Order: sequence, then structure tokens, then C-alpha cells
Amino acid sequence: MTLRLRPGVSTADTAYGTVLLDERSGDYWQLNPTAAAVVRRLSAGDSATQAAAALAEEFDVDPAQALRDVTALVEDLRTARLVTA
Repeated sequence: MTLRLRPGVSTADTAYGTVLLDERSGDYWQLNPTAAAVVRRLSAGDSATQAAAALAEEFDVDPAQALRDVTALVEDLRTARLVTA
């Protein structure tokens, strides 16, 4: 899965993760460092399963829970119309 930010969505890294700004609406979303890492992995071409496996390994969480979290994040980003996948 390659996750792409929709045109008109810009990013800025912060000390607290990454901010996504929808330039059309002026709305912005703060991604915590974990969510930002997932978005980077998916944007680089990792599958949701690969991103979840990396999360599970790095943070010592259940792989099934990590996959649910990755899937929920992607769905939230789609619902907010910030990404295309």
C-alpha cells in the first residue's frame, strides 16, 4: 500500500510528531510520533501489515492490535480526506 497525501495537504514535523495541514479548509491534524512513523512507512510503500509488524516490534505490542491501530489510522486519514491510497 502506498499512502499519498492528497494535493493541498502539507506536513510539518514538530517535537510532538507531525502536523498535517489541509490548505483548502485550514484544518490541521496532529499525529503523534507513532502515527507519524506509520504514515512515513506507508508513504514509502510498506503494506499495512509491514507497518504494523514494525510497530509491534518497536513498541512491544500485540501484532494484531498494531494492525488494528494502523488500519484505524488509515481510515481516519481517509475519512478526513487527507490521503489517497
